[in-house]
Amino acid sequence: MAYKFDYSKRKKHPLYKVIKPIASAVIKSKYKVTYIGAENIPLDRGVIIAPNHITALDPVIVGAGCPKCEMHFIAKQELFEKKVVGWFLSQLNSFPVNRSKFDYDAINYAVGIVKDGGALGIFPEGTRSADFTPQKGKGGIGYIAKQCKCDIVPVSIYTCDEAKSGTRLTVRYGKPIKYEELNIDEESKKMKDLRKVSELVMSRISELWEEGHGN
Repeated sequence: MAYKFDYSKRKKHPLYKVIKPIASAVIKSKYKVTYIGAENIPLDRGVIIAPNHITALDPVIVGAGCPKCEMHFIAKQELFEKKVVGWFLSQLNSFPVNRSKFDYDAINYAVGIVKDGGALGIFPEGTRSADFTPQKGKGGIGYIAKQCKCDIVPVSIYTCDEAKSGTRLTVRYGKPIKYEELNIDEESKKMKDLRKVSELVMSRISELWEEGHGN
C-alpha cells in the first residue's frame, strides 16, 4: 500500500530533529564527505537549494552539510509506493511528485514552502545522472522560482568514481543566484522560457563540479 501524502498543509514533523542527525551520521560513515560553502545558504528567507543528482541518498547528503537549515525535498512518487518508506521520507520533510505530468499539488506545496520562508531542495535534472556528471536541467525549478521570486543556491555533489560505500564526495554550496539574475519574463507563460533558468542553474552547478575535490 502506498503512502498517502497530505498536500493540504505543511506539517511540522516532530521526528525530523531526531532522524536528521542519525541520517547524517549514517552518510558520514558510508562516504568520505567534505562540505564546502554551507554558509552560502541564507537562513533568513525562503530559498531553493539546487543540487545535481547522483544517488538516492542525495537529499540526506546535501542536508547533512547544513545542520542549521531545515530542508524540504521533492522526491519521485515511486519512492512513496511503500507505506513505511513513504512515512519515513515524510518525516525527513520529503514529499512526492508525479513526474509523468505537471503535478499541481506537489508544485503548489513546494511554492508554499518557499513563500513561508523555508528551504526547498529540488534536483533540476529531474532524475539521477547515469555517469555521475551534471546533466541537462528541466523547467520545473524555473516555475517555482517565478512563483516565489526567490534566490537559488546551486550545489555540486562531486565524485571521481561511482558513489559506492567508501567513496570520497565533495559537496559545494555555491553563492546564491539572485532572482534578478534569472531574467524571468514575468509575462511569459511558456515553459521553454523557464528552461533558461534551469540552464543557468546547471551551468553554475557545473562550474562548482569542475572544481572537483579541490586539491
